[in-house]
Amino acid sequence: MLDAVSLAGVVLAGGESRRMGRDKASLAVPGGATTMVEHVLGIVVQRCEPVFVMAAPGQPLPALQARIMRDEVRGLGPLPATGRALRVAAEAGARLAFVCAVDMPLLSVELIDHLVRRARETAAEVVLPWDGQDHYLSAVYRTDLADRADALVAAGERTMRALVDASDTQRIVMSDSRPLTNVNTAADLRALTQFGF
Repeated sequence: MLDAVSLAGVVLAGGESRRMGRDKASLAVPGGATTMVEHVLGIVVQRCEPVFVMAAPGQPLPALQARIMRDEVRGLGPLPATGRALRVAAEAGARLAFVCAVDMPLLSVELIDHLVRRARETAAEVVLPWDGQDHYLSAVYRTDLADRADALVAAGERTMRALVDASDTQRIVMSDSRPLTNVNTAADLRALTQFGF
């Protein structure tokens, strides 16, 4: 197990979930008695400390073993929330943060370990998995990118791509992309049963 003391965790739970048609954080994980946010958080806390859950204003969440932070304005995308979380993680003493979306039920500690190991080896500002596409919301970011994220937001940017493109980024080719699976629709949720949920 890698040293988790310098690795914060950020779970982005406040997205609008337009394709799902409802809040993904509160979705029940198939075959279990837990919600998506509880499930993903349970994986992240195994490797990260402190852990922050970024939620929308007024978004209902179950009791969580993490610090809950609320977006200042709803619907601005993941970049402002990530910037705030990186700043708070840096203030807590973490040099790196694993940032992920709440809709990743197959996330694994092995993926987190792999990305953190490469972040430490390369000293890149961002280390993200690539399986034919970039996975911005399952990546390791240096916490000192908070100012850059804020500057991009002030310039009108809202996407994680803007931060990644403005940073020294290391892409890690993934042969097994199952841990990167996002649940975007009800059909995606039903399909989880093939993975043992």
